[in-house]
Amino acid sequence: MTKRSYPLSKVYGILEPGPVVLMTTAHKGKVNVMPLSWHTMIEFEPPLVGCVVSGNDFSFKALTATRQCVLNVPTAELAAQVVGCGNTHGDQVDKFEAFGLTPVKADDMEVPLIAQCYANLACRVVDTRLVNRYNFFVLEVFKAWLDPACKNPQTLHHRGRGVFMVAGEVIRLPSKMK
Repeated sequence: MTKRSYPLSKVYGILEPGPVVLMTTAHKGKVNVMPLSWHTMIEFEPPLVGCVVSGNDFSFKALTATRQCVLNVPTAELAAQVVGCGNTHGDQVDKFEAFGLTPVKADDMEVPLIAQCYANLACRVVDTRLVNRYNFFVLEVFKAWLDPACKNPQTLHHRGRGVFMVAGEVIRLPSKMK
């Protein structure tokens, strides 16, 4: 087998760990939706998620100020809205209105859920030690919702530069994990 050199600037497309999520934030009466694919599970109970949010994003300012967000998990049917949200700026566009997304009020939060997403994870920032250096936030999921009608969600996985992969066939193998 012959392998060839691969550009380091494209490595993230190989390692993207999970589905693209739509992070919703709210600050000073303004809500925003931002596609996020740079995230990873850190712990299971309580669920901790690490994520990178660019310091140039409107969501970065909101997340830093309010320390809360919702990770909304879309399916492939929302691919156009995901890309549209990523190609616009939250300080200039109401992304809920522009892309036909429905905000849903969550208890005890200013940050809305997105109705069209099959799962919604309410989060609070619990660790910011790596924010100044890497823009890396640690979030604790403190409440979660799932659409029971969505049995086999076809999630989007970002491969870089406008390329996505859709989660495919489900396989089940023996596991000793509970």
